[in-house]
Amino acid sequence: MRYQRIATDGRAKRAHVETAHGTIETPVFMNVGTVAAIKGAVSTDDLRGIGTQVELCNTYHLHVRTGDKLIKQFGGLQKFMNWDRPILTDSGGFQVFSLANLRKIKEEGVYFHSHIDGHKIFMGPEESMQIQSNLGSTIAMAFDECPPSRADIHYIQNSVDRTSRWLERCRKEMERLNALPDTINREQLLFGINQGGVSEEIRIAHAKTIAAMDLDGYAIGGLAVGETHEEMYHILDVTVPHLPQDKPTYLMGVGTPANILEGVERGVDFFDCVYPSRNGRHGHVYTNEGKLNLFNQKYELDPRPIEEGCSCPACRSYSRAYIRHLFKAKEMLGMRLCVLHNLHFYNTMMSEIREAIEEHRYASYKAEKLARMASGPKNE
Repeated sequence: MRYQRIATDGRAKRAHVETAHGTIETPVFMNVGTVAAIKGAVSTDDLRGIGTQVELCNTYHLHVRTGDKLIKQFGGLQKFMNWDRPILTDSGGFQVFSLANLRKIKEEGVYFHSHIDGHKIFMGPEESMQIQSNLGSTIAMAFDECPPSRADIHYIQNSVDRTSRWLERCRKEMERLNALPDTINREQLLFGINQGGVSEEIRIAHAKTIAAMDLDGYAIGGLAVGETHEEMYHILDVTVPHLPQDKPTYLMGVGTPANILEGVERGVDFFDCVYPSRNGRHGHVYTNEGKLNLFNQKYELDPRPIEEGCSCPACRSYSRAYIRHLFKAKEMLGMRLCVLHNLHFYNTMMSEIREAIEEHRYASYKAEKLARMASGPKNE
């Protein structure tokens, strides 16, 4: 991997990240395809058409359903899903948090019960790396525990210490896997994950610990899981400066357009979130004047596109009234069009962000964007 910063504006960074599957222009929003597909009947051809650079897939979910070994037989995720651009796979670590009632954490790893059929699963650092190697993703995430943000401070410290030990095991296992002749992507990259809840001291100490390991990139996890936005921004303020500035920084699971704008200002390169696809599937669409709920009756006779001037497939061809009709008639096309619009909105916003950083006007761009989105839709 080669990470090249080409512009900075304050702490905001504009960079190229060269990988085995192509160059990523950052800041970037990764479109979330949990089981190797974007929910809402969106194809990889669609993703290319709306400017998607990176798709994010889920290690745990692909392991328990379909199976990473089957995907390896197809030559990895890129060939399996017909995607010729970078893929980031998370490690399964977030499921340690989200499936709390189905797992038991030990030093060796985590014992799960599958959320699908209840069968027993064990996943530790080595197993997570093996699964991600079978998937052949561009970027693999280290296996970690995501402790609740407001857990007892002693629990958080013990969890973070174990995550550091797991990270070292992940690195050793990836080095072993990348040296094997039958490994799909022998240039697979490893990102470590900073944890620590909302504890400033633990976050900073852990950032220093993982920075010393000289990894390919660094993520900040365990945010957007219950803390306030102000707490999240404070953790970014104090943590990001202690991560290597010549490597990518990834804020996991975040978030709203406003969250992304704030994260970029604090030096974050990579983002991902289910919001655009999840909201789209429920008729909630993003515009530069804020969100619209297309289920509202006021759109029943509205001939306008979701947003004037938008070049997404939905706005080029269909009215708010028609898309609302699709939802009321329970036609999948409505979901598909709204998901495409929302992902296009996010991808376009990231392109605008990159341009603003290059032109050293990010602060004014951010202020104008936030003010415009907060103003609410006009001519309603």
